[in-house]
Amino acid sequence: MKRIALFLATNLAIIVVLSITLRILGVERILDESGTNLNLSNLLVFAAVFGFGGSFISLAISKWMAKKTMNVQVIEQPRTETERWLVETVRRQAQQAGIGMPEVGIFDSPDPNAFATGMSRNNALVAVSTGLMDNMNRDEVEAVLGHEVAHVANGDMVTLALIQGVINTFVIFLARVIGHLVDRVVFKNEEGHGPAFWVTTIVAEIILAILASIIVMWFSRQREFRADEGGAKLAGREKMIAALERLRAAQGQPSQMPDQMQAFGIRGGMGQGIKKLFMTHPPLEERIMALKAGGR
Repeated sequence: MKRIALFLATNLAIIVVLSITLRILGVERILDESGTNLNLSNLLVFAAVFGFGGSFISLAISKWMAKKTMNVQVIEQPRTETERWLVETVRRQAQQAGIGMPEVGIFDSPDPNAFATGMSRNNALVAVSTGLMDNMNRDEVEAVLGHEVAHVANGDMVTLALIQGVINTFVIFLARVIGHLVDRVVFKNEEGHGPAFWVTTIVAEIILAILASIIVMWFSRQREFRADEGGAKLAGREKMIAALERLRAAQGQPSQMPDQMQAFGIRGGMGQGIKKLFMTHPPLEERIMALKAGGR
């Protein structure tokens, strides 16, 4: 319940901030002064503010949200030999990758998983689950850490936020254009917007968002292949393959990560056919094959 309340409160705060931004810019109205036609320039700004604004505010608070939702315990001063090893391994890999030292944390979950998030390459968080530490040897954990550091070095979080912002902008823009046309042409509403506009806009946004998510998910899957290759360079190809094979062995266990964090985890899901189009991660079998092919 705490996770849900935090998620809802955060999204409400984002909407309030973006609404104030629109009012400051003077583009809260998307109709012209006569109330008859769409003001396309205002609509585009409106769509961009909500499309990019929501995406980048979410990115800006991603570390804070991850710490709260996953109850990540950041290692400020290592208290055990394992914590020292974790911090020093990430420090070494970050230096190899040419990025600033990320924060390193552990979250309590039987699910063998890890994630990286943050606003930039020099302001990131890398966290591993207790389940991952308990079920993997150090070579495999090193490879997982390399995978997450590679995500940070590749700038995947920022790039994904940019792509999501562009997608959001077009979805918001096109949905309102479609709603306006239906309101005017089909329902003959000549001034302002009637119920048909809002109903059509909501339906159009849902359909367009589903179709657009295929593009976002495709990019997300490509970044996983790149991060696997990055992990292989930082930790060793055989270690990276062994880590993915260990994750595949645990694939039957349900993920404990919240939905909003699933895209950041290393495990991903399973699926074929149409379902595969909406997966954030490629199947582990494909990732292992890609690494083996890259080694050859």
